[in-house]
Amino acid sequence: MPKAPMDAADIEADDAADRRVVEQEQDEIKDFVKGLSADDIKSGNWFTKLAAHAMNSYTKKVDWQYFQDRYAGVPADAIVDQRIKMAARYAALEGGLSAGAYTATVAATIGSLGGASPATVPAAAASASMMVDVAFLSQLQLRLAYDISVLYRVPLDVNDPEDLWKLIRVAFTIKSGEAANKTVVKAVPALVRPLVKRFYSGSVLTAGRALPVVGKHLLQRNVIKIGIPLVGVPLAVLLNRYTTLLAGRHAQAVFRNEARVIEVAEGMTKRSRHPQLMLWVSWLVIRANNKIADDEALLMRHLVRLVRERHQVVDDQLAQLVDIDPAEVWERVEAESGDLSDILDAANRVATVDGAPDAREKAVISELRERCLRV
Repeated sequence: MPKAPMDAADIEADDAADRRVVEQEQDEIKDFVKGLSADDIKSGNWFTKLAAHAMNSYTKKVDWQYFQDRYAGVPADAIVDQRIKMAARYAALEGGLSAGAYTATVAATIGSLGGASPATVPAAAASASMMVDVAFLSQLQLRLAYDISVLYRVPLDVNDPEDLWKLIRVAFTIKSGEAANKTVVKAVPALVRPLVKRFYSGSVLTAGRALPVVGKHLLQRNVIKIGIPLVGVPLAVLLNRYTTLLAGRHAQAVFRNEARVIEVAEGMTKRSRHPQLMLWVSWLVIRANNKIADDEALLMRHLVRLVRERHQVVDDQLAQLVDIDPAEVWERVEAESGDLSDILDAANRVATVDGAPDAREKAVISELRERCLRV
């Protein structure tokens, strides 16, 4: 694991072996934290540096073939499940080590001063313990989310700002934060629930594309774990494990769904004998109810990409379109000859990609069926 976290995926759930892996990775994180300035931590810029530290070399080594070499023939769902459970074990072990170090510092301070509180603990010691925990957990969850995207063969380029931001949102459940907040509160001991509610109150992180904003958010989310002596260790273990499980399951849901949509797009593109017409009909079905679901937008993006890559078709007119005119689409349908069953099949798949089709989508498909029969 020193070069690629969680390389020990084939190790049984052995605490001693897992602890050695975690301690080795924690030592590397400690070196990273030593290189941070006080301003890095205060401003949240530590996360900008961590993102580069965590992902640059990792993504060069870890790709789909990397997992195939280790899990040849194993379905992605099974591998993902094991990676999530292993990451949760590592997170729990590290949480106990970091919180234990902080609690030991508090105990030593109390013994030397005849009575103290966390407020009297040297700031450098408290900050170092907290930053090691936050940086370790953040790196673990970032890499776990990336692993899951690779296993489901969802393309992500961490050098692309949009893809990196997508990975960050998924890894830290930023989009689904409200649901996560309620669940975390239920999971922690009753003694500290009021404090957890306080730290998880307010709006979920929204516009913060700037990585330092994410850094501040993660610090606020994690600081409570080591802020209460004695309670801190079990709470850190519990929250580290739970938030990693939550992050992993969220990443699995997001990337598995995207893999499903990509699979639909690939099937449509492979079967299509009229790729350009398929794009127009697909867009007409999507716009039938004047709403665009996330899965529909995702499907359209992959359809355009696959049609370009496999059929060398680029439709600038469709790309520049604001309002689609059904009459124009029907003219395109009627201009074709021969079997148009592939177009009708594509329309049905588009209508169901985000669930059962509604009345307007059904009306478009019904109209399309009649016109296809006339051709």
